Amino acid sequence: MTQKRVEFFWDPASPYTYLAATQIDALAERCDVEILWKPFVLGKVFEATGNTAPARIPAKGKQLFHDVQRWARYYGVGFAMPKVFPVHSIAALRAGCAANLLGKGGAFAQAIMHTYWVLGRDISQPDAIVEGAARAGLDGAALLAQTQLQEIKDQLRVNTDDAIARGAFGAPTFFCGEHMFWGNDRLILLEAFLTGKLAA
Repeated sequence: MTQKRVEFFWDPASPYTYLAATQIDALAERCDVEILWKPFVLGKVFEATGNTAPARIPAKGKQLFHDVQRWARYYGVGFAMPKVFPVHSIAALRAGCAANLLGKGGAFAQAIMHTYWVLGRDISQPDAIVEGAARAGLDGAALLAQTQLQEIKDQLRVNTDDAIARGAFGAPTFFCGEHMFWGNDRLILLEAFLTGKLAA
């Protein structure tokens, strides 16, 4: 029987993506699924769909980080509001594409989000990306160099366009085949679907 796959479209600039990333490995193990880590540019998704970051809406922004802190406590994971927010995440996303080619996409994604949302480092800066890469067991300098390759830039664009074409409007977004699940709080629905407890 072919193992199911879940595509995880992620941008480290999203706090809810960080939260989901802390839980996805355990979900994959429980459900016996493979996670395909797909970096995408959340800002471009917002532009294409007319959506906007929750923090840009005053009422949502006021509640956002209280909500994220509650989720972090619920999950038992670290969280600290970064000094630089929002953050320019393109270089980190390109590094994620490069890490995928090395079979370390998930490790890098989780490491770079930890670097930002727990350690509070500015992941738009090369040294923070190198630090995150090292945490994932990668050569940070070599990975950073690969972010300048046209094939890596193209892959990030392809991922973003693919997500938009399939109906994504925010992050995190998960696809299991044609079925889309959006948001950290939808992980419970994704798991129910994967285990056959919930029809799509």
